[in-house]
Amino acid sequence: MWRRLKWPLILALGVISAFAFRAPAEKYFDIAKSLDIFATLFKEINAYYVDEVEPQKLIRKGIDGMLESLDPYTDYIPEDEIESFRISTTGQYGGIGALIGIVNKKTVITFPYKNFPAYRSGLRVGDELIAVDGKNIQGRPTSEVSALLKGQPKTELEVKVKRYGQKDDLTFRIKREKINVDNLAYYGLVEPTIGYVRLDDFTPGAASEVSAAVIELRQRGATRIILDLRENPGGLLYEAVNVVSLFIPRGEEVVSTKGKVEEWNKTYTTLNSPVDTDIPMVVLVSEGSASASEIVAGSLQDYDRAVLIGKKTFGKGLVQTTRPLAYNSQLKVTTAKYYIPSGRCIQALDYTHRKDDGTVERVADSLKSEFSTKAGRKVYDGGGLDPDVDVEYEPVGTITSALIGSGLIFEFASRYCAENPVSPDLKSFHLSDKDYDRFISFIKENKFTYATPLERNTKQLIETARKEKYYNELESQLNTLKNKIDASKATDMVRFKSEIMQALEEQIAFHYTQNDGQAEVSLPRDKAVLEARKILNDAAAYKKILSPH
Repeated sequence: MWRRLKWPLILALGVISAFAFRAPAEKYFDIAKSLDIFATLFKEINAYYVDEVEPQKLIRKGIDGMLESLDPYTDYIPEDEIESFRISTTGQYGGIGALIGIVNKKTVITFPYKNFPAYRSGLRVGDELIAVDGKNIQGRPTSEVSALLKGQPKTELEVKVKRYGQKDDLTFRIKREKINVDNLAYYGLVEPTIGYVRLDDFTPGAASEVSAAVIELRQRGATRIILDLRENPGGLLYEAVNVVSLFIPRGEEVVSTKGKVEEWNKTYTTLNSPVDTDIPMVVLVSEGSASASEIVAGSLQDYDRAVLIGKKTFGKGLVQTTRPLAYNSQLKVTTAKYYIPSGRCIQALDYTHRKDDGTVERVADSLKSEFSTKAGRKVYDGGGLDPDVDVEYEPVGTITSALIGSGLIFEFASRYCAENPVSPDLKSFHLSDKDYDRFISFIKENKFTYATPLERNTKQLIETARKEKYYNELESQLNTLKNKIDASKATDMVRFKSEIMQALEEQIAFHYTQNDGQAEVSLPRDKAVLEARKILNDAAAYKKILSPH
């Protein structure tokens, strides 16, 4: 480990002095006093407030307000939310194995997991849910519908759906099973000798899945690997350690945790025999790569084991622990910060020192410290991980985002696949201009509208001019500006045709074969993947990036 000594003697003396002048008994008295005030205050409100209050809701708001002053990761989990929390951390539940969502005010199947009951029974992406066990679910919140679909394994339920192109509703009898959602979204070869692994979560089994994928890809000819952690929000710390263990020799430090409770502080090292310590690797990261993703990417960067490509990561260097509370509730509380092998903590937001208005600032550049990787490359703390190679992305047009958010791209994909039930060769799949014209007609039929930020700002400018009585003087210029914006907006379907077509093609491919299809369409034009392939195919460039400048 190559860790700097970061705690000056004066700081240590300051801490000792603070404890010397503030005895534990005084602190515990303050806690007891505050709790007593809160209890008596609540009783008074409950007894004398002019309207009836709901005690549970009032207490919950008090708890949420208290925890909100700490950080976004410290949460109270009441008994009725324990099951949802367990599912989010383990990826396991009893049900039919399908994600649902609201698309254009309809509850639809958005992702039936392959090899699970929903998919095996014949449910497909885009099916609109009409009823569950005879109960009409149209217009109900997805949380209610999801609760109806979940249940004990081996119990049966009846699902009625509407499918585009089918005259009558379809009814399916499905037996629930224990669902264990895969952590890997996709893996395959992007070139004959370059394997690609997309890891979306760090629930139990993540490392085993990555290990099996890498071994299979090597058997298929891969001599280099791309590990994609973009938009992976993290998960279990020990799974992050196990993933690093696949590529780093046994006995090396991966991460250490430090918090208030000293006996909980721990250093995690690689315990298992690695799969491959030499295969050239690229790790893809983004602003959405956080927590366990950053432990994996940061450890591999600190050991100069992989080249990081993409964008600066989220910067979550905090560790949470679940603690039991009364009445089967729980507290998920931040108990430590974690430090990767170079000694850096990549936490970006300083929740301890909030501004007077309660907002949180990023760690200032002037407070960031320099560290070194094993080979001597410079790296920094306090703001996420900086990629070794930054990839610039063109921002998506407002119209494209609006079309995706409206659900119309999803609905058009459902129609397209119903009208073309045989999947084309997705590796060479492209929509025709005629298909695009049909999509334009489709969104017109659905009265699609959207507003651009420029349009909204111009409207606000006109309203301000009226309010401040400048409108009469500026009317001509403001109307000219508005007309130019309207004229420009009218051409958006032409101007942004390429990216709208890509979104359509990827969604259609997902409808056909879920993640496999989407990957076949998107990976050949993914800028970060193309950059990774370029570097992995240039041994000298790869070596230069991992060498100290």
